[in-house]
Amino acid sequence: MLQLKNNMFGGVCMPRKSREKYPEAIYHIMCRSESEFLLFRDDNDKEHYLSLLKRYTDKYKCSIYAYCLMDNHLHLHLDPKGFDVSKFMQSLNTAYVRYYNNKYARHGHVFQGRFESRILDTDEYNLAVSAYIHNNPHSIEGFAGREENYKYSSYGVYLGLREDLHKLVDMSFIMGLFNINEPSVFAEKYYAFVSHQRDIGSFKELKKQLSSAVKYEYISGRQVVLRDLSPSKVISYISDKLLMPEKHIKTANLKRKTHEARAFMAYVLKVLCGLGYKEICSNIYNITLSGCSKLCERGYELLNAKNPAYENIFNDLINCSVSW
Repeated sequence: MLQLKNNMFGGVCMPRKSREKYPEAIYHIMCRSESEFLLFRDDNDKEHYLSLLKRYTDKYKCSIYAYCLMDNHLHLHLDPKGFDVSKFMQSLNTAYVRYYNNKYARHGHVFQGRFESRILDTDEYNLAVSAYIHNNPHSIEGFAGREENYKYSSYGVYLGLREDLHKLVDMSFIMGLFNINEPSVFAEKYYAFVSHQRDIGSFKELKKQLSSAVKYEYISGRQVVLRDLSPSKVISYISDKLLMPEKHIKTANLKRKTHEARAFMAYVLKVLCGLGYKEICSNIYNITLSGCSKLCERGYELLNAKNPAYENIFNDLINCSVSW
């Protein structure tokens, strides 16, 4: 039975609807600023958001297929690859709010409510959203019909007009749907496609065009990472591979190698087992929630430093090449 709660003004609060999520889903994400101010006040803010986006896609092994940052809102074509989309966006946007409030000496909310998300469950829907995001700058003065020249959209990267300085955009998925591997040929076809979408603006017409003109298939080699590995098995596997007793890693130890192993283990539990900080603390002892956050960050840094021992273990787990 649906439970309703009274709010502080004596009215009735409807429980917030749970966000629809599926492990293998790709999403169209939209975030908007609070109405009284801009989400991005200058280009430096947009650059910072893109650097955070790069950091968290790397950290959680996700992919960005398209983006567009406008002054008061943003669009992402996000493939979490099995990672929890809410946890990803919470990490990303919390980091940006911290930066924004510190820079502009303010406090409080920056984003208007929860981010909006739509699950993209067909080739046509993914292509329609890719075109929609890249056509978004048409409302900016001077960019109507020249959307590819807008600096804070991935459209110019797709067309080879601009270098992806943040190394952020994964074009392989959309290129795979077009079944075109040659960048120059793809750029020409993609530009025609996006331009046509701007002109017709109809998803019904899009489906008709796709079914009659090109056969689109999921041939891009997209990999969804399993995020539900057993914590106990992961802990045992890591301790065996690092030749460290499990009890030494799980309990606090001042030795540097043990501390690094704990950090790497915490990071893997978060990224590949889908555990929150409280759950990680129940598996790795003598650690606070804030300490767990720092431990996971250190684990990410260790993996990012290309340490062969940690890289090999992580690749075995992420590629499901582990014999339990």
